[in-house]
Amino acid sequence: QVQLVESGGGLVQAGGSLRLSCAASGRTFSRYGVGWFRQAPGKEREFVAAISWSGGNTYYADSVKGRFTISRVNAKNTMYLQMNSLKPEDTAVYYCAASSRGYLTTATSYDYWGQGTQVTVSS
Repeated sequence: QVQLVESGGGLVQAGGSLRLSCAASGRTFSRYGVGWFRQAPGKEREFVAAISWSGGNTYYADSVKGRFTISRVNAKNTMYLQMNSLKPEDTAVYYCAASSRGYLTTATSYDYWGQGTQVTVSS
């Protein structure tokens, strides 16, 4: 089992920045690919970014490419999502997830999920 806890969400104006954190406990975090997903009201959960177990490979949704950066520090069992140039359409609940299959873009490929943290971007 891997337990994931997100933090760092909040209310920010358009153009601002936030950094989300995801703290992991349980099985060896470094063995898992990890990702961030988000879900806005009335919409399906969508992929945001993912990073390989070593941190050497990353992948981003087109909607956040160039604005968001995913990273991880395995020694701290923590993953981050730095979000810059935020837009109102980035408003959603953000979830971190871990996968034993690698750094993937589909939610069904992930084995463990956090509870989510709300990000609200005002215009």
